[in-house]
Amino acid sequence: MNERVHTGRRRNEEARRAVLDAALRLLADADGAPVGVDAIAREAGVGKQTLYRWWPSKGAVLLDALTGRAEQDVPARDSGSLREDLRAVVAATFAGAQAEPVGPALRTLVRESARDPHLAELMREFTGARRSALREVLARGRERGELAADCDLDLMVDQVYGVFWYRFLLGHAPLGEEEAVRLADSLVRQGG
Repeated sequence: MNERVHTGRRRNEEARRAVLDAALRLLADADGAPVGVDAIAREAGVGKQTLYRWWPSKGAVLLDALTGRAEQDVPARDSGSLREDLRAVVAATFAGAQAEPVGPALRTLVRESARDPHLAELMREFTGARRSALREVLARGRERGELAADCDLDLMVDQVYGVFWYRFLLGHAPLGEEEAVRLADSLVRQGG
């Protein structure tokens, strides 16, 4: 943890990144315990007022950290093939959510959101954005005729995230690339 030079009112990208990385690290190590603004600021080497100036709440910091990581780990794809794009997005989702520090951080956020209505709302925003990104992949496939015109895209998205959250939270079965490919292929066959 290094003290950073005062950044003033303008957002300093290095300090922003330090805050987001610190939030993910602390969440990953929290084992379900709440992570406070003081701890995030201390870990990032910035003042607490910096966090409040840039984000309206602790939950917003955590949401920004997860959203940024998800967009980095699961980039939007459009190769022209639904099967390939869906396989890639599902595999990246499964892998990204299990990598350090995202996996433990995400589990902590889910537990915290059960006690914190504001954080629960932010989690709905996060999952809504991830659902929208996946739905866009499916919609492009439908527009190209790779899925039936009347297939239920929202149900297909639910199937992907239902499998993901069930296995991610309960840990009863793997979430590897093989499972991602099988799930993606099943959806393409189902929607054809």
